[in-house]
Amino acid sequence: MTVRRVLGPLVRGSTWRRGVFLLLGGVLALPYALLAATFAQMFGRAVVPLPTAVVLSLVAAVIAAVPVFLDGSRSLEIAAARSLLEVDLPDRADGYRLDRETRIRAALWIALHLVSGGLVLFAAISAFPMAVVFIAQQFGLDTGAGQALGPLAGRHPAWQTLVGVVLLVGLGYAVAGLGALAASMAPVLLGPSPAERIAALEARAARLAERNRLARELHDSVGHALTVATLQAGAARQLLDDDPEFTRRALTAIEETSRQAMDDLDHVLGLLRQTERGDPPVAEKVPQRTLAQLARLVDDTRATGLPVRARIGGDLAGLPPAVSREGYRIVQEGLTNAARHGRGPVRLRVGVTAGPTPADGGGASGGGRGWDGGGASGDDRRLEIELENELAVGGGRGGGGRGLDGMRERVLLLGGRMTAGPDGGRWRVRVGLPVPRGEPR
Repeated sequence: MTVRRVLGPLVRGSTWRRGVFLLLGGVLALPYALLAATFAQMFGRAVVPLPTAVVLSLVAAVIAAVPVFLDGSRSLEIAAARSLLEVDLPDRADGYRLDRETRIRAALWIALHLVSGGLVLFAAISAFPMAVVFIAQQFGLDTGAGQALGPLAGRHPAWQTLVGVVLLVGLGYAVAGLGALAASMAPVLLGPSPAERIAALEARAARLAERNRLARELHDSVGHALTVATLQAGAARQLLDDDPEFTRRALTAIEETSRQAMDDLDHVLGLLRQTERGDPPVAEKVPQRTLAQLARLVDDTRATGLPVRARIGGDLAGLPPAVSREGYRIVQEGLTNAARHGRGPVRLRVGVTAGPTPADGGGASGGGRGWDGGGASGDDRRLEIELENELAVGGGRGGGGRGLDGMRERVLLLGGRMTAGPDGGRWRVRVGLPVPRGEPR
């Protein structure tokens, strides 16, 4: 064991930071010490009647104990442990109320902090000056006792010097040991309880789900706009000389689609920044697309040159907002995929029906992937969406996109069913979304 290793704890920066943490506890313990001394004097000298003194002491004890159990006290201790003890402690989950176990552990930690800090502070203001005096005497310095002590005065208090050095070194090792013990105990007493960990995981899952939802919105909106703009621009380039009127309409469609995409992009990025800052949700500034705009979506798709044969039935205006929004995005993504990967006319069917949901996912035979997710109960209304078009030359849809994954996520979140896949040379997507009863419209 080298001298450097032995003296290492005395010169490390972490030891000094932990010493500051302990001294902070001693400073906080001073009011408690003064209060205890006051009541000890009160009982010792009998300056106050005994019943009154007992009542006052009980009231003072309750008042002194309250801060130890407060949420803010635990938060301050966590902040101090992070910066001075260098312990990685997680933040409390948003909206989580501390349980009794966590409060008791935090109170025990604060009590230990005050006691250990008080001892270190007492040693610092008593043992340290005493050690300095002992060492100073070795050099004959005036200690304030009215005489010079040390070799120059004819005395040899070598043992006093040794005691002074031992006091200083011992105090350093005591601070290092107590600081290391505090750093090891902080996660145990200040760390989250199992219930708090579960609440933190739930909050994190909610944030991830919201980010995933925003990513789907961005993918569907911007992806559709880019597909429409690309097809319109290609058609306009080919007919620029032969049909200027078509070119004008194509440029108008590109402008309108791009403007809508910019509005959606600004809206989603605003929500993303709001989520990153942890701000509470606010009212959405941009109206969300719903099935009320389905006719406009179909017209925009037809303007790209892709024939769409739409059949719409049922009370789409009476759908709950969540079902109507997700249904619009599913249709939008389906039309986008048909424009990018398919050929020929697209058959679109959207309707609100009632009755039992087909257990086999009816209508997606031959290569369908089966229904994903759970279904609505047999007597509930449901929104049915079906898109069908011919496969492009090559036999299948290109991989790598997130369109179908996003559609499945939307369906699963609403408890619906979906099937997608090739069916005899055609690509078919069928979705069934339950319409909950009593849902606000």
